[in-house]
Amino acid sequence: MLVVSGLTKRFADQTVFADFSFTVPPNGVTVLLGPSGCGKSTLFDVLTGVVPGDGGTISWCGKELTHLGRSAAYMQQKDLLLPWFTLMENALLPARIGGSDLAGARRRAGRLFKRLGLAGFEDFRPSKVSGGMRQRCALVRTLMFDHDLVLLDEPLSALDAITRQSLQSLLLLLQSEFGKSLLMITHDIEEALLLADTLLVVSPMPMQVGEQFVLSQPKPRSVSDPELLRLKEHVWERLQGDMDHG
Repeated sequence: MLVVSGLTKRFADQTVFADFSFTVPPNGVTVLLGPSGCGKSTLFDVLTGVVPGDGGTISWCGKELTHLGRSAAYMQQKDLLLPWFTLMENALLPARIGGSDLAGARRRAGRLFKRLGLAGFEDFRPSKVSGGMRQRCALVRTLMFDHDLVLLDEPLSALDAITRQSLQSLLLLLQSEFGKSLLMITHDIEEALLLADTLLVVSPMPMQVGEQFVLSQPKPRSVSDPELLRLKEHVWERLQGDMDHG
């Protein structure tokens, strides 16, 4: 379980968040939902050690850490594939960085490529495949870090609707198969309702958790589900009210 308590981050006279606290239960999907520019990505930067925090504690599995840089895999909005590497070479970067057995890593990556519909494209460079395939490769690379906690920073937001829906289903499948704990940020209400086990609705800066919901509906879900429609309307009104008063 990830426990974040009293986390604070300021830039000059701008407080991005102060005394920000939440937990991520094991083996589920926790989604932070909030408007663009509210500080969600800065939160991930602090959690992963990209930028230092200004207070608070981060604990993973009962151990307090300075940051999650070595304890979590991190997939960002852009695929960040190296253009001079093939898809397979990009996927093997975690093994190269960690000094793992490359032959074993290649076999594992090959199974993931097959699982994610990338078989046959191992030797293609990123410029020769679609955006959806690049994101699938980025997901393989993320899983190759083999951490139990995976941070996802709006990884599907740049994709077209059909590709996005396909990858949403894939995320759910992989989460259930691999038993990972996912912490995902998004500003898309429907995406949050389809994926989340725990939904945290956050406010504009200074970011705070305004409401928390536990979604017990079985997956895959439909956005036409009456209960989800009611929750969608409630969350929309909450976010709209926060923006109007921000």
